[in-house]
Amino acid sequence: MRPIFAAAFLTVFSTSAFASSHREAPFITQNPKVDNTDFYMFNSYEVGRSNFVTLISNFQPLQAPYGGPNYFTMDPQALYEIHIENTGDAVEDITFQFQFQNNLANGGQGVPLPISQPDGGNLQTVAIPLINAGVIGGVVTDGGVGPLQGQYETYTVNIVRGPRRTGTVSAVKNADTNATTFAKPFENVGSKTFPPGTYDNYAKAFMYNITIPGCATPGRMFVGPRKEGFAVNLGPVFDLINAPASVITMDSMRGAGGPNPIGDTNVTSIALEIDKACLQPSATEHVIGGWSSASLRQARVLNPTPNYSNRTREGGPWVQVSRLGSPLVNEVVIGVPDKDLFNSSEPKNDVVNFAKYVTNPTLPKLIEILFAAPAPTAIPRVDLLAAFATGVAGVNQFPNGGGVPGEMLRLNTSFPATPKGSQDSLGALHCFSGKTATMPPHPDPAAPGCDLNGFPNGRRPGDDVVDIALRAAMGVLLSTNDAPAGDVQFNDGVLQQDSDFDGAFPYLKSPNAGTP
Repeated sequence: MRPIFAAAFLTVFSTSAFASSHREAPFITQNPKVDNTDFYMFNSYEVGRSNFVTLISNFQPLQAPYGGPNYFTMDPQALYEIHIENTGDAVEDITFQFQFQNNLANGGQGVPLPISQPDGGNLQTVAIPLINAGVIGGVVTDGGVGPLQGQYETYTVNIVRGPRRTGTVSAVKNADTNATTFAKPFENVGSKTFPPGTYDNYAKAFMYNITIPGCATPGRMFVGPRKEGFAVNLGPVFDLINAPASVITMDSMRGAGGPNPIGDTNVTSIALEIDKACLQPSATEHVIGGWSSASLRQARVLNPTPNYSNRTREGGPWVQVSRLGSPLVNEVVIGVPDKDLFNSSEPKNDVVNFAKYVTNPTLPKLIEILFAAPAPTAIPRVDLLAAFATGVAGVNQFPNGGGVPGEMLRLNTSFPATPKGSQDSLGALHCFSGKTATMPPHPDPAAPGCDLNGFPNGRRPGDDVVDIALRAAMGVLLSTNDAPAGDVQFNDGVLQQDSDFDGAFPYLKSPNAGTP
């Protein structure tokens, strides 16, 4: 019967936007520039960077590399944030705030061309309709714009210590120049704009050493387009699970679905690498929590005669419209009526607003009702509560029982990072034994295949969170008596692993090109 369990599970699972956090709630589909797609937080595994934590927040899902002529600028009217919590009260203690500026070169003209009659009469200078008029090469310090590039983006970064809206604000600076304005690289338009082999070096010029107020050691930062890092067998999932049950229920068939169907798209990444000591509350306390968000102003008035820099008039307080900690929570845990509410809420309010969705998940019960596939009987689901809301004791739980529950990624920064090539893409799922319905899961570091550095202890790019979520929902952390389908090796047929990514910051690969 277990192949039936798997097919039923995945059929219901496919009704959600099963792409980490791509278009996961009704309102955010109308605002793709502030759609937070993936959040990563992990102990840096680049050689020589073991004292650092990497934070990556991706935005704007499913970008077509050929998506010109305007491509994928960030919203200059939005506030993009990465939050760190290190005291266990489910309230941010450190926030990195990013704001973007879209600029037209040449005094707001873009790239102008002289247009005249054949005899040279009636000469006029007219802006072209494209972003660039030739090969983009070299980086000009002021704005990072090439001579034939008509549009470019810059951004500023602040660190806020304390609550995000009332804490102490300080500017993050370029450690080499002391500047407070940074440049974002242009999209990889194609092989004529960026001749083959040139984009990687071009993008590296936009990786900055940064001085962070309150941090003794400089960090690193990169903001720009990257290749989509999330992997899911999206087509077959939405086509009523158009894959054999023998594939989706056997661990040996992971990857049988072939290449990642969304791997030919891009995202916009905000990446930080920060000294662990700057994020921890003390030298002896090593657990941190993290999530990212995007906010818009509460009021917007449209300009009936817009120009490039004045399309709307916006004001009022910031209103959060996108939120992401652990992957897939809003897709497959939160009910449809509350998906927009989840995106606007903060971890400190999760117990009141969303605890029922975690402790009494509806997805397994739907499977039982519709397909007679037994859902886990251990209600409330303390195993899911530990994974999503409190952390796991002995791994990534705050002291004193975990503090205030709230959905976020939690990371133990004291664990030595697992090197690239040795990471288990199923994260920490192999690390638990003695499963029980009445106690949260307890780690067994000596268990075969255990890799405690993987999700849900933070999240690395190579962690296969789809397969982890499938198995966790159906009770892999429970006993067989409590979860009859808990030992089925659910997978989506697309393998995600550390070899899909670079071994150095910012880890996600250079973006796909618009033309080969």
